[in-house]
Amino acid sequence: MSPAPPLIVVAGATATGKTELAIRLAEAFAADARPAAVISADSRQVYRGLDIGTAKATADDRARVPHFGLDLVDPDEPFSLADFATHARDVLGDLAQRDAAVAILAGGTGLYLRAIATGLDTDALPSDPDVRARIEAALDADGLDALVARLRSLAPNAAARVDLRNPRRVVRALEIAELAGDAPPPAPRGYPGPVAWIGLAVPPPTHATWIAHRARAQFDAGLIDEAAALRERYDPLLPAFSAIGYREAWAVLDGTSTLDEAIALDTHRNIGFAKRQRTWFRSEDAIRWLDPTAGDPMPAAFDLARAATG
Repeated sequence: MSPAPPLIVVAGATATGKTELAIRLAEAFAADARPAAVISADSRQVYRGLDIGTAKATADDRARVPHFGLDLVDPDEPFSLADFATHARDVLGDLAQRDAAVAILAGGTGLYLRAIATGLDTDALPSDPDVRARIEAALDADGLDALVARLRSLAPNAAARVDLRNPRRVVRALEIAELAGDAPPPAPRGYPGPVAWIGLAVPPPTHATWIAHRARAQFDAGLIDEAAALRERYDPLLPAFSAIGYREAWAVLDGTSTLDEAIALDTHRNIGFAKRQRTWFRSEDAIRWLDPTAGDPMPAAFDLARAATG
């Protein structure tokens, strides 16, 4: 028996329809008597309570097919790439014990996708909780720009690979740089089974419209109430709340922003985030890109998935 099931990667920027496509692929495999599960590869959906703001799969979605990678820790608990890789590989190991099972890894956190689908040796990345705590304290005291400048000075090669607008990524890169210098990341070991990369790409002008519609829908669905409940329980400066939408919702609660202003800022930030995601995914040559504005991507996606899984 293979040590891992066939893996279908559904990649792409935020608000391109990855979750729904992943669920439909899982349902199609199930209809062919092939058990399938979706593993979310989103660095914010691992946090409990961050549901609307992270566009997490709903209860109805999860009733359609099994989901993993969601609600793994509370917002005040640390969670790393290595933690995600351990979780995902445990799920994959369980699926490998089931005859003809298929795994669908779906999300927009490129490093999570790459870690699993290319077999990054996350255990080879050094870690030290004391160093991490010191860097996080510096982030609180000095701000992100100071840490970015320090990373560029200490490890310019690492700085070139990191999303410098993401505080968690900068903190982690500095931690690794302090412990191991400006060394290249561990070489991929490969995935021990068939892999197919499928990407959803929406033309930028249309994508901006989709992002704006989703931002308004999230606020209409109760994002402000969700954000208020989270702020009552947790420190709003936690890294988990760098997820777009929560600070905008708090600004409405505090009276420093109108609802329309918050939605506009949420949209603006997500458009910028999507642009950075598109840049990241350009380095993944294996992705077969589909345009959901040109028609339903499901038939082509399922053909690609079946060809890879046998």
